[in-house]
Amino acid sequence: MNTLQSNTILRPAKLAAAIGIALSALAAPSIVFAADSSAYLLGDWNGARTRLADEGVKFNLGYTSEIAHNTSGGTDNLTRYSDQWQFGAALDLDKLWGWKGGQFTIDMTDRNGRNLSTDAGLGTFQQVQEVYGRGQTWRLTNFYLGQSFMDGRLNVKVGRMGVGGDFAAFSCDFQNLTFCGSQPGNLVGSYWANWPVSQWAVVGKYLTSKESYLQLGVYQVNPNYVNDDYAVHKGLLPNFPDGTTGALIPLEFGYTPASVGMFHGLPGSYKIGLWYNTSDSADLLLDANRQPLGTTSVGALQRDGAYGGYINFQQQVTGTAGGAGTTVFLNVSQADKFTAATDSQIAFGAEVKGAFDRPDDVIGVALGTTHGNGRRGDSQRFYNLQHPGNPGQVNNGYEVAAEVFYGWTPTKSVTIRPNLQYIVHPGGTSQNDNAFVVGLKSSIAF
Repeated sequence: MNTLQSNTILRPAKLAAAIGIALSALAAPSIVFAADSSAYLLGDWNGARTRLADEGVKFNLGYTSEIAHNTSGGTDNLTRYSDQWQFGAALDLDKLWGWKGGQFTIDMTDRNGRNLSTDAGLGTFQQVQEVYGRGQTWRLTNFYLGQSFMDGRLNVKVGRMGVGGDFAAFSCDFQNLTFCGSQPGNLVGSYWANWPVSQWAVVGKYLTSKESYLQLGVYQVNPNYVNDDYAVHKGLLPNFPDGTTGALIPLEFGYTPASVGMFHGLPGSYKIGLWYNTSDSADLLLDANRQPLGTTSVGALQRDGAYGGYINFQQQVTGTAGGAGTTVFLNVSQADKFTAATDSQIAFGAEVKGAFDRPDDVIGVALGTTHGNGRRGDSQRFYNLQHPGNPGQVNNGYEVAAEVFYGWTPTKSVTIRPNLQYIVHPGGTSQNDNAFVVGLKSSIAF
């Protein structure tokens, strides 16, 4: 029997035993919380975590909570709480089974709580608690196999994943959704799925140089993936639901300078992307007869596809590479004017790491706008003329959001971020009062 065959037979048993050790360590009453230097609240599980990592198994266990209270704006002064649990693992198949260049990733999430934006009638385009949404239930968030080729220059992933994990990817340190995660999903979330939603997909990423790449993806578009009721019953299943309407095809070019340039080797990330959704998409203004919606009994005009583009710029401008210092960012997304109810978003800001000589504390400040599509506004105005006794709100202006937070890290595994948010013209209209929200975002890595 050759070495590869031997590993293939013996390693699964070792993997099962290692997972059993980890679970036993978690349950053991003698566990002592990790010291400040550990990235995990439960530390090294009496050494089991390191042994598992050496064997090719890494766990990702975490908890995020967000509290928000509106002091002004909306219809009620309320406080709301939402949270998310994450249970995940990444397997290095080379270490486990001798499968060179192979990786497998799985993540499951559970969301709970209430949404202040809705309950308090804030009327915002973007949630003031980004962790809320996509159903307060369990979901299969990642379930994919990765394989590298050409000495690591080409990587291909196949399985269930969210678009925002690879395209227009951005951090989620802020609590307002305007400044969190992959921005296109904030505009066209009916087919561009961010965490915790996953879609069947194939993604290929090719390193064109040491500091640049080109990647292309094909994602299944199916309304069931973003249907909260469907998720309650089948959100954890890696199934193929009926009702697929087409494919979302994003393309991204990225440049990640780290050793040259005007910022003396400080890391940066510069991304430009385009997307196209092959699904038929309803026009916001015209019916099938190309008359304003509601003029006749026919439904909306079906457009051949939907599209958009984005840029993401992020650059550390002061301090030491990857350490204390200031990083600035700019995110801009534009969706097509025919089908996207909110058609553009711009967000920029800065994060200062190492605040008050505490190496892991961060100060963040950001300002952003989300624009309501003018064609949707025209459609609402036409409706109001036809129904003067029951007029609807015209949301075709700019919602402007600002947020500042302080990220305190009592230990490396725990982050507590009190924040202040101010939203001008929620929902893109002066009919909604400006909102001032006090928030608290906390996260724990177990």
